[in-house]
Amino acid sequence: MKNITVRYFASIREAVGTGQEAVATPAANLGALRDELIARGGAHAASLARGRAVRMALNQVLSDETAALAEGAEVAFFPPVTGG
Repeated sequence: MKNITVRYFASIREAVGTGQEAVATPAANLGALRDELIARGGAHAASLARGRAVRMALNQVLSDETAALAEGAEVAFFPPVTGG
C-alpha cells in the first residue's frame, strides 16, 4: 500500500465534495487509481467515469494513466480546461 494525496479540482471537486484526501492504495499507476476511485460509486464514479474527459497530474506534471505511483505522490484530477 502506498499513502498518497489525491486532489480534485473544478467540477470534480464540486461533485465529490472535497478538494483533497489522503488515500492508501495498492494501485501501481494512475489508471488503476482512477478505477479504484470509480469503484467507490456515487460521485466518484460519476465524475471520474471512463468515457469522461478527465485530466490527471502526478506531482504537478500532466500524466497519462501509465504513470507509476510511488509513496507520498500527489495526484490531481481535473476536467479539461477550456478557454478563450
